[in-house]
Amino acid sequence: MNFFISDALAEGQAAAAGSDPFMTALPLLLFAAIFYFLLIRPQAKRQKEHKKMVEALAKGDEVVTVGGIAGRITDIGDNFAKMEVADGVEVKIRRQSVESVIPKGSLKDL
Repeated sequence: MNFFISDALAEGQAAAAGSDPFMTALPLLLFAAIFYFLLIRPQAKRQKEHKKMVEALAKGDEVVTVGGIAGRITDIGDNFAKMEVADGVEVKIRRQSVESVIPKGSLKDL
């Protein structure tokens, strides 16, 4: 039934293309390496930096939470911290919700 391709030619090309398993797996290995260096490694680095920043939080630090609330830490515990957002107004936040520590003096009206 194969009028356009002879059976011998088709079998010869298939056998030649599949003979080297390394060349067959090379695109998959390259894709995995690119995926690791562009996605996994930078994310792990950011997580490590965030964990280090959260562990270094201290009383008096001026911080911004993930929700965008800015304030000064007045009390800190193992999992939670109290943050003063205005004169006499304190909120309790999770330490992990702190997005960044801002330079001291940034919140002048507190």
